[in-house]
Parts: sequence; structure tokens; C-alpha cells
Amino acid sequence: MNPVVDKVARWREEDKQVALATVVRVERSGPLGPGTSMAVSEEGEVAGSVSGGCVEPAVFEEAMAAIESGEPKLLSYGISDEEAFGVGLTCGGVIHIFVERVDW
Repeated sequence: MNPVVDKVARWREEDKQVALATVVRVERSGPLGPGTSMAVSEEGEVAGSVSGGCVEPAVFEEAMAAIESGEPKLLSYGISDEEAFGVGLTCGGVIHIFVERVDW
């Protein structure tokens, strides 16, 4: 089974709110491929990775916002994106990440 999904299931069994961020598309080159995921609990616990570290802080903040609001969001990070460059996405590609609160 998927260790990130296992962690999400465990957190949900503990009645924790959780968000799941999943790479849904990569243009040109990217640190990790589609299907890669990262989960964040309401307590700030993290499981998995969507970029090997280069955009995790920004995705973490978006995941926490999704937990609070319940609103899903499609994020894009690339070399031309000033924020993504600031957090280190220098691979030359663009990654698209879908973030959603887990309600199951």
C-alpha cells in the first residue's frame, strides 16, 4: 500500500484533519513525477513529498489553508514563478499540485 495514504488513514482514525497534496502534472523536468503525494495533518505533521524539498514549505502552507477552509486548490510552481524560484525550484520545469482536505 501507499505509505502516505496509510498515514492519512491513521490520522483520520485519530480524528485529525488532513490535507493531501498530489502532483498531477509535470511539464519539462520536475523533481518528482505525477502521482507523488504529501499529506499534512492539522498538527503540522508531514508524510511524503511532492518535490523532494524545493516547494514543500509553500505546499505545506497551502495544505494548512485547505484544512481550514475545505477549499481544494490547483497550484503551479515553475522556474518563471517568482515564489517557486524563491523556494528553490530550479529544475527548469513546472509542477502542478492539487491540494485538498481529506474528508473520508
